[in-house]
Amino acid sequence: MGEGLGEWDDEPDHTATAEPAEDSTDEPELFYPNIAEFVANKLAVTYRRQPNVQGGTTWCPQWWKHAEAISRLEALWRAWEHLRLDGATGMSVWWRDHADHHMNVLLSTDVPFKGCSPDDGHRTKIAPLPCDEPPAGLF
Repeated sequence: MGEGLGEWDDEPDHTATAEPAEDSTDEPELFYPNIAEFVANKLAVTYRRQPNVQGGTTWCPQWWKHAEAISRLEALWRAWEHLRLDGATGMSVWWRDHADHHMNVLLSTDVPFKGCSPDDGHRTKIAPLPCDEPPAGLF
């Protein structure tokens, strides 16, 4: 894994040890077994940014303490797992429609990591949106 070789070269080669599928109707095996592995070994490695609150970019190293971040990052992971199987345009679609959209929101100094920093860590500062109980029987 050389420096600057690109995102494809950072991924481990799972093809050498993969067992052939017994039933072709089985779901494809996940490349990353969970969201934490995806964030640490794919997203953080390939979506490199220098977080700087004054410069308009932030990140929380304890991203799993933010419900919005978990939801967005899981959506990114699941979309990546699906689109990686499309050898033609899958990764382009993932970057355009998923990664850039969600990461611009996540890295914004406004939400959801407001108050957090890569250097100082997690800070809970944002209250949930206020919600009134809907009328009985509406849903």
